[in-house]
Amino acid sequence: MILNDRTLKDLIQEGKLIVEPIEDYQIQPSSIDLRLGNEFLIYENVELLDVKDLDLDRYLRKVTVDDFFIIGSKQFVLATTLEYIKLPDDITAFVEGRSSLGRLGLFIENAGWVDAGFEGNITLEFFNANSSPIKIYPGMRICQLVFSKMIEKAEKPYRGKYFKQRGTTMSKIYMDKF
Repeated sequence: MILNDRTLKDLIQEGKLIVEPIEDYQIQPSSIDLRLGNEFLIYENVELLDVKDLDLDRYLRKVTVDDFFIIGSKQFVLATTLEYIKLPDDITAFVEGRSSLGRLGLFIENAGWVDAGFEGNITLEFFNANSSPIKIYPGMRICQLVFSKMIEKAEKPYRGKYFKQRGTTMSKIYMDKF
């Protein structure tokens, strides 16, 4: 069951769902808009990304901006939400890009799913499919979370490698079992 605006407001007021900071205008009929943070990670000078490489961050350049960020044509960039979220153990969320940005060619993902029990900023994956660069601004509405109530609490709520992440977080796939 997808949660509506009234339910989301009640959960936030009761402290069961945390989305901080949040403004009233971010709560939509069936979602919450999240805003863009000011920290970006860009892969540079990479011939091959090896998922078993323990030092993937050597290929990353961190960019922190106050005013704007330009995503080049066909460029892949990691970004973060301004908001820190904490989901209860019986609510999951889907990350959806905003249609207005998609119509400019900006694809926004985070693998699409936020598990029950997750806590942290959400790292977003951007791809500019447009032939032109796109200028974006910290604080702008960048994506939306659609929340769904589970039948019961998760037996093992999320406590994985991205639990309590702050800011833009690089891939930790090297921690997976192979």
